[in-house]
Amino acid sequence: MSAAADLIVQLRAMGEATKAAEMAAYHRTDREFLGLSALRLDEMARDMRRGFDLRERLDVAQGLWESDIHEARILAAKLLTQARIRPDDVPVWQVIAGWVPDFDSWALADHVAIAGAKRLQAVPARLDEVEGWTRDPNLWVRRAALVMTLPWARLPHPKPDDLAVRERVLGWAAGYVSDRDRFLQKAVAWWLRELSRRDPVRVQGFLDGPGGGLTRPARAEAQRLMRDTAA
Repeated sequence: MSAAADLIVQLRAMGEATKAAEMAAYHRTDREFLGLSALRLDEMARDMRRGFDLRERLDVAQGLWESDIHEARILAAKLLTQARIRPDDVPVWQVIAGWVPDFDSWALADHVAIAGAKRLQAVPARLDEVEGWTRDPNLWVRRAALVMTLPWARLPHPKPDDLAVRERVLGWAAGYVSDRDRFLQKAVAWWLRELSRRDPVRVQGFLDGPGGGLTRPARAEAQRLMRDTAA
């Protein structure tokens, strides 16, 4: 039995049927849910990152993802969430990017985006690939483009190249404004809210310009920290 198959047996044994049913009803997808908490999966991922070398983790993560079990896929993403990978030519990014077309919920998209963000920061040239996601018919793929670039909104002391990335992503966000899907609106608001911690003037400029068409809830969320600071 493969390491991934062994892990799936463990995950099933730890599952909670009542919570699994609640999660399935909430996420509204057909895949299997086991009812495990994110905290439990975090603990497992930490232990596994110490117990497997990187290439073993890649194999295990891919096997977990291919199971199409919700918690197994979340664990796969957590296994590949690592700030520094040396050398970065190990195909972690390729594995993560290969999962993107499978996104069908915010939970999967956002967990994988956290892993992918680390690899984007390591090699910003990968943003060229991510930009293609902004035109994808799958809304979760479009959302992931913003979530995966959040680290640039949060940088306390951005360099000129970082500022250029911010403007690039704000251009993507501007293209999302007219889409009324609430998850895309939330993604734009999230990016702006995080940027407002560092550059509230730029956020207000966006809201006064291309962001003028955001929904009222998204606009309020984008400005929330700015209002709190003013108060």
